[in-house]
Amino acid sequence: MATYNQLPVYKATYDLLLFAYQAVKDVQRDYRYTLGETLKKDLITILTLIYRANTTRQKVETITEAREKLVAVKLQLRLLHDLKQLPLKAYANASLMTESISKQLASWQKSYEGRPSTV
Repeated sequence: MATYNQLPVYKATYDLLLFAYQAVKDVQRDYRYTLGETLKKDLITILTLIYRANTTRQKVETITEAREKLVAVKLQLRLLHDLKQLPLKAYANASLMTESISKQLASWQKSYEGRPSTV
């Protein structure tokens, strides 16, 4: 079993978190301390859930929770773009990153569905 920080999905999510930190610093103050902070907190939560899924017996449930949180991240990124706080190029890059994370989480979840719970 790979350590959590070596998992490709962990690395991709961490890269998105770095992107969010860089992008949010240029956001208007009103949005930076509400939407921007929520975005960063949600990404940190996803990283924590990836760690938990890698170490727990309830992998499917934990991965499902991470996927649900990623939906919120996608919404927040789109909202930042629609509010003219995230340029199109940055939004497109973030969308590609979230899509990659989503596919990896879905694949990981599928690989454990129907199996007995194991560590």
